[in-house]
Parts: sequence; C-alpha cells; structure tokens
Amino acid sequence: MKRSILAYGHHILKQKCNDIEKDYPELDKLIADMWETMENANGCGLASPQIGLPVRLFIVDSKSTFDNLGEEERKFYFPQDDKGIMETFINAKIIQRSEELWEDEEGCLSIPNLFYKVKRNWAITIEYYNRNFKKQIRTFSGTTARMIQHEYDHTEGVLYLDYLKPLTKRLMASKLQKILKGQIVPTYPMNFIR
Repeated sequence: MKRSILAYGHHILKQKCNDIEKDYPELDKLIADMWETMENANGCGLASPQIGLPVRLFIVDSKSTFDNLGEEERKFYFPQDDKGIMETFINAKIIQRSEELWEDEEGCLSIPNLFYKVKRNWAITIEYYNRNFKKQIRTFSGTTARMIQHEYDHTEGVLYLDYLKPLTKRLMASKLQKILKGQIVPTYPMNFIR
C-alpha cells in the first residue's frame, strides 16, 4: 500500500526515533508498504519517520541507481565490485566512518524538487538488523554509503538541509516556504503542514 510522505516542516522529521522489537505489529507489511511508497515516488531510499512513524527503520535502493548509470559514472560513484543494494535497515547504528569525505548532490522525498551538495563520509560500517531481523555488520562505500547515511540521519531527526551553510539556507528559504505552504505539486502523495 502506498503511503503519504511527510513534507518538510512536520515535527516527526526532526524527532530522534526509537528502536523497534522483532514483534513490532505488522512489520513485514510496513516494510512492503515502504518499498511500494519509495518506488511510487521514484526514490532511492525512505525512512519510517517520512511516513509518520518515529521508529528506526529505513530502506535503501542503490542498485537501481547503479543500473541506470553508464560505465564511467559507475566507476566514479561505486567502488569496484559494488553493484548497489536493495536493503532494509532496522535499529541501525553507524559504528565507523571513514576520514575521507566527498561531496555530491542530494535530494529528499520530504523536500521535493530541491537538490544541494552535501559532504558525506566515503565509507561507513553499520550494524543493523535486516528485514528478517538477522543482525548484520557491513561496510559500504560510495553512493551506497551516501544513501545509507542520508536515511540513517532521518532516524536521528536530521535532514540533509542541516548540513548546508547558512547562506545556502537563506537562498533556498522561499522554496522551503512553498513546501511548508503546500504550494508545490509533487508526483506522489504527500502530507503538508498548512
């Protein structure tokens, strides 16, 4: 079932999320709904607070990005032997970050039509439970690591806007106001604060 995505300005998007238990009600359905919602919005990731649930759950699809890139772009955005992932992350915790940083453009389904460059760690090691609630500890790099960090931040109550310089935020203030007022027309269902 497709769910509405909360627009920028909703208080849940700035809230630190809670861990969830294996017996969380209808967890499989929630995960399936999140995948359907993300795909309907043409996204590459979605965190549960974006659909109004302040729990530590997010999904990432870097495989579709990999599949849509040319050979040279793949070499830049993905390390060798990395073809992207389609993964569910439950109760994730980043336990290590590389010193190497890189900057690339990011967007967010909760902040439609706005894209800005954000510095992120090139590689991370993350501990989490997958959709079968099996514990994982994995290291990711490049675009996959960027997507994971973006969605992980949602579970920490952090938006990519929080990394931008004050001047950049001032320059985009009118566009953010349009989102707050519901004056944009996204191609997917959204809940706006009015």
